[in-house]
Amino acid sequence: MNLVREVCVESFQEAVLAEAAGASRIELCDNLSYGGTTPSYGTIRKTIDKLHIPVMVMIRPRGGDFVYTKDEFEIMRNDIQICRELGVTGVVFGMLNLDDTIDIERTSELVNIAHPLLITFHKAIDLTDDILLSVNQLKTIGIDRILSSGGRETAIEGFKTLRKMIEIAGDRIKIIVAGKVTWGNFDEVTRLIPGGEYHGRRLVKY
Repeated sequence: MNLVREVCVESFQEAVLAEAAGASRIELCDNLSYGGTTPSYGTIRKTIDKLHIPVMVMIRPRGGDFVYTKDEFEIMRNDIQICRELGVTGVVFGMLNLDDTIDIERTSELVNIAHPLLITFHKAIDLTDDILLSVNQLKTIGIDRILSSGGRETAIEGFKTLRKMIEIAGDRIKIIVAGKVTWGNFDEVTRLIPGGEYHGRRLVKY
């Protein structure tokens, strides 16, 4: 199996270094100290012009929770439209309701706007009360990938849930294993969680 190493970066320079070090794909963000927000137009454009590997762009108007106001939702809509125009590979987002369930209605709307870009629902899923139910919900609305650490701080701690998520997802949706996955523990993580796709900031050494 060809294992995918998706490296999370917060600048153009870091994206270039990650590709040179062997990254399979980039998740381009800003403000990773706040969990990642949407990078600037200029950063997105320069990155996709320079790199030869797929670039996924974080769509998140602010740090904090994943319950968004009407205005914040409009910002997300506009950012996705810009990403489509720029020609990115895909976008990454997640939306919850106040009760920590998936905001299916507005997530579906963003999916429709993003099409035909690839779509990843990010680690907001780890905050839901029933992660496995959330996987089943996301399978029905056109999500291509789910980024998760199985509801735990690290992928290794959440491996049992991640393996169940992979089973439920089947061929309909890809689970990207995340949560302190690094080049140093990569072999251990891939043995424990045979998902095929892995995500981290230090997945390659540079």
